[in-house]
This record gives sequence, C-alpha cells and structure tokens, in this order.
Amino acid sequence: MRRVPAEMFRFTTGERADLYQAVLGAFGAAGEHLETALALDGVREWMRTVGWLAAVEDEELHDALKKLAAWKLLDVVQNHAENYRTAEDYERRNLQYSLTRRGEAALAGVRHALDVLAEKGALQSAVLEAITDRLDELCLLADEPSSADRRIFSALRELEGHLDALVENTKAFNGELQRLLRAEGTDLGVFREVKAATVAYLQEFLINLDRRGQAVAAAVARVEEQGMAVLRERALRGADLPPVAGDDPAPAWLESRRARWAGLRAWFLPDDGARPRIDQLHDIARRAIVSLLQVLERINESRRRSSSAVQDFRELARWFAAAPGEEDLHRLWSAAFGLGPARHAHLAHSDPELIPASLPWSEAPPVEVSALLRTSGRTERFSRTAKVRNIAAVKADRAERARKERGELARAWGELATDGPVRLSSFGALDPAVFERLLDLLGRALSARPDATGLRRASTGDGRVEIVLTSPDDGRTALLRTAQGVLAGPDYTVRITTAGAAGPASAPVRSEEAAG
Repeated sequence: MRRVPAEMFRFTTGERADLYQAVLGAFGAAGEHLETALALDGVREWMRTVGWLAAVEDEELHDALKKLAAWKLLDVVQNHAENYRTAEDYERRNLQYSLTRRGEAALAGVRHALDVLAEKGALQSAVLEAITDRLDELCLLADEPSSADRRIFSALRELEGHLDALVENTKAFNGELQRLLRAEGTDLGVFREVKAATVAYLQEFLINLDRRGQAVAAAVARVEEQGMAVLRERALRGADLPPVAGDDPAPAWLESRRARWAGLRAWFLPDDGARPRIDQLHDIARRAIVSLLQVLERINESRRRSSSAVQDFRELARWFAAAPGEEDLHRLWSAAFGLGPARHAHLAHSDPELIPASLPWSEAPPVEVSALLRTSGRTERFSRTAKVRNIAAVKADRAERARKERGELARAWGELATDGPVRLSSFGALDPAVFERLLDLLGRALSARPDATGLRRASTGDGRVEIVLTSPDDGRTALLRTAQGVLAGPDYTVRITTAGAAGPASAPVRSEEAAG
C-alpha cells in the first residue's frame, strides 16, 4: 500500500486550520472556474466566495500561503506579464500561487472525507437496472462502426460510475445498519420507529433482488461474448487521452478498465465460481431483518411490562427505609422473598396412625421426598400404563399411498420422456399431474444458467430425470392443454431423459416434424 506524503494533511490541524482550509478551498473554487493561478487579492476574493467572511491582514495571509507552499501544497511563481506602477503594487501582485498535484489531492481527500461523514448509504434497485442498461448498450454499440467509439467510452464510464455508486452506497448502508443493530438508546419509541422503517426498507429492496442480479450477470456474459479487449481498445480511442511527457498513459488507462471490470464480475459473475457478492448482500439483509425484528420484539415486551425489576427493587428499598421497626423489616423480607414453610411440609408418613400428634418434629421418622418436587415443585403421580396403539392399519395405508404415488410418478416420467430434442408444443394435451411435473422441470431449467453452447440443464432432486432446454429462435408459441385450462408460452426445444433407461418404452415418439 502506497504511503501518504508527509505533511499532506497538516493544514487540517492546529490553530490556523480554518484559515488554511479556506485558502485551499479558494483555490479549488477558482479551479472550477478555470482560474489556476491567484495573486493575493484573488485569494482573498475567492475566500469570500467559499464562505470566509472574517477579516485577514495581508501579513497573515502571506504567512498562510508561505506555510502551504512549504508543505508542497502550493506553487509560487512570479508574474512577469503584469505592469506594476508602484513598489507597493509590485509587492501585492508579483507573486502568484497555484495548487500542486499534492495540493489538489489533499483538497480532494478532505472533501471526500467530509462527504462520507455527511452521506447516508442506500440500497438502490435503480442502480442495478442502470448497470443492466449500460451493459446492453455496450452490446449494441459493439456492432456499430468506429464512429461509435466515443459512445462506447461514455457508456463504459457510466457503467463504472454506477458500479462505484452501488459499492459505496452498499458499504455505507451496511455500516449504518450494523451500528443500528448495536445502538442502545433511552428513547425506545424513536428506536422502534427507526428499526421498523429499516425492516420495511430492507424487505422492499429484497423483492426481485435475485432476478435483478441474474439479469446483470447475463448482461455481463453477453458483453464478454463481444470481446472485452476490443471494447476497451475502442473506448481508449474514444477517450481522446491528451499527450503527456514521459510514459504513455494508455497502458495504465487500460489496466484501470480491466481492474474495474474484474470488480464488476466479482459482484455478479465471479471467474472462479465463487459466490457473487450480490448474494452475500442478500444474506446480510435477511440476517439484519431477523435481528431487527428480534430487537423490536424485546422493545415491545419491555414497553408492555407495567414495571421493571429495577423499579421493583427501588420501591422495595423505599419500603424498607420507611419500616418502623426490626420486626416489620423481617415480615417485609419474608413477604417479598417468599421465605415461608418448606414445600414438602405437607407430606405425611405412609401410616400416619403410627405417629402420635404430640411427637416433636425433630423426633419423627423422616418422610421420603421426591426429586421431582425439588426440580419442578410437583410430586410424582403414578397411573396405569396406557395401551399400546395398533398401527398396522396406518402403516398399510401409508404404504399403499406411497406405492400409488410412485406409480403416478413413474407414469408421468414415462409420458414426458423423449427420444431426442422435441418442441414443447408436441406434448399437446396432458393430464394435470403430468402437466405439474412438466412445469416443475421447465422451472428448474429456466432458473439454471445457460452453458457455453446456450443449453440450460436441470434435473430432479433425486437426479433420475434430466431436462435439456434450448430457447426458440423462431418466436413460435406452444399451447399445452389440460383439464384445468390452456398454457401458452415460448415453444422451447426440450429433451427429457430418465436415468437407467435407454428410452421410454411407453412414451409416444415426438419429433420436430410432429411439433410443426
């Protein structure tokens, strides 16, 4: 990690820190108006523009400028283009100051730090949609001639800006969220409202988050099919980088674009097969919802209680302080802490007639006390053992239902199995149970990512049935009829196979000609 130059941020501390920051802020405001060099009068004028209203003597301002120059934040040059009428005019207008690269970096660092302290993070679904739009735009521009190089550059920089906004806002919001989870305050009403609003905000963000993340991942894959190296080269031509002395800036610019693209892939489509960071954000939001709901439940419980243990003990202490005598203190102690007779004092001997009533307690034979009385406060009760239930009929009924379900499942897979790729429309009319199995397979396939050949593969939970799905290129529509209605959708090409079988014996032969 590169080290920060020494004394780069010295102007932010000390007694004259406000003056130093105002001077640098004046140069920053002037730079935004394309004024790069300021004399003493110009510095004072721009200081008033940035909000410095206190009077500053020339000597004090000279000292501040000299100090900033000693810290290598300002450059000092003599202005030979002016005409000086008097020696005093020469002293005031001869020297001109401008920001150095270190000064520009220091000013930008302070501004960024103040912005971070002031800003609040947010989870914005619109940023994910904007990233998808920019990726789609890059796909379209990749097929256009070289005249679109500047548009490729602007689209790529907008994409990087949206990614930076997503990352920075997410980090800031996650930090605020973790601080909220740890926050403890006396005003429980305010905390309750903030936490409840945060839960609603997180739930709203999580709606369709998976779909948006998958849309960005698919767009990234489409752009890479066009060739990212070619797009970066075209964006470099569209950037129109100015010539500089020394090394060529193009390699560093391209390396920066590659690093930013790697960051985008890490968020949505990692190279090493790791889990995308957008999924980790999903988990963090869900855990935060659970934690916030638990905190809200504790707050509600505390608000429902008429009093707390602390208040009870304080009230009891006031009673003790107001007791008139020692006997009253003992009676209050016994009433407050339940120091009454032992719970087993009601137990009697197995044959009470053998123990005379006049016999002292210390001389009476011991009575057996159940261990259950010590742990739960209840004595043991013995009763007759319940009858063992005959579950033979229940087992037979469950076995019969299991055989029936296996038979229906085998029949459904037999009807759906194909000899090869077929159109979805070739299934025609289906039994409702078979139709449900087909919908389950199609859902699994459509939720899977396409491989390098464009095929989507999925299988059932037990791995016995596999479906291979290809999206249609002709825009045809398939109609599947059941007793419950008709389903219309894209006419996908599917191949359904079962494990351990060469082909479905009872399945009708379907083909592309049958689909037509």
